[in-house]
Amino acid sequence: MTVDTWVQAGMAVVAAAGGVVSARSARRTKRQESRDDFLAVTQQQGKAIERLEARVERQESEAEKQRERIGDQDEAISWLLHRVRTLVSHIKKAGMEPPVADPMSERAARYIRHIDA
Repeated sequence: MTVDTWVQAGMAVVAAAGGVVSARSARRTKRQESRDDFLAVTQQQGKAIERLEARVERQESEAEKQRERIGDQDEAISWLLHRVRTLVSHIKKAGMEPPVADPMSERAARYIRHIDA
């Protein structure tokens, strides 16, 4: 073998080693690791956002049900107040005196505006 062959073989070995080293270093750079971390964090945040959106939707539907229930209860209270007032006026027209009502709590008084029954 000639010197040129040995030089070419040596250069080929050095080039191959350089290729291996550069491929290895290019595969896992700090930038790549940061990008991988960014992707992982982004995916986790995406999942967390999806969970929060589902939670908000569930709470909004529960709030809508509660508003509907409160509206129904308001309707029931209004009907009961009207019924009590009608009965009291019927008793008074009959010439009798209705029984004395128990005192109303402050919490109830906040919602019942006209306490004339």
